[in-house]
Amino acid sequence: MTLTSHAIVLLAKLFSGFTVRWIDCQPETSQRIYFANHTSHLDAVLLWSALPRNLRKITRPVAAKDYWAKGWLKPHMAKSFNALLVDRKEIKVHKSPIDIMLQQMGDVYSLIIFPEGGRSSGDEEMGAFKSGLFYMAKKRPDLELVPVYIDNVNRILPRGEVLPVPLLSCITIGAPIFLEAGEPKSEFLQRARESVLKLKES
Repeated sequence: MTLTSHAIVLLAKLFSGFTVRWIDCQPETSQRIYFANHTSHLDAVLLWSALPRNLRKITRPVAAKDYWAKGWLKPHMAKSFNALLVDRKEIKVHKSPIDIMLQQMGDVYSLIIFPEGGRSSGDEEMGAFKSGLFYMAKKRPDLELVPVYIDNVNRILPRGEVLPVPLLSCITIGAPIFLEAGEPKSEFLQRARESVLKLKES
């Protein structure tokens, strides 16, 4: 872990004052895909920072290249928390984002992803999940798929703002799910989405 990585974790805790709840799930080093609701560019940073140090070393947040590759500070930060930057605009047929993510995972890393794709407003209902999580589960059925609900982060860094506002937030991490044999894509994605929403009420 670099000095910048430690600074990111400390700043994330300072600005968000986050609390972390593990419900029917333990912070283990098995390969996982943490999938969460998405309302802020800070989501990936906060969730990564909320993990225990030994998990942060082997967990890579998946982030949008068009946002995190701009300027000099964002790329430096992205490198510090070992983000996997995915190009959402130039998608090649023989090199899909799913294949890239699975290749980068290897047999070591876990990932943090946001199945909604884009951000939703904190006042909006969580959007439908895109198909990426389904195809990752289908290609790697051994992976634990861990739902996460991130609360109040959209108010810390509202859409269009540059500087975060210190507020309290809560990160709830739930029990892993798996793709069931023969389960249709639409049913799986709905079940995965509901597993995140249930954490909001827990």
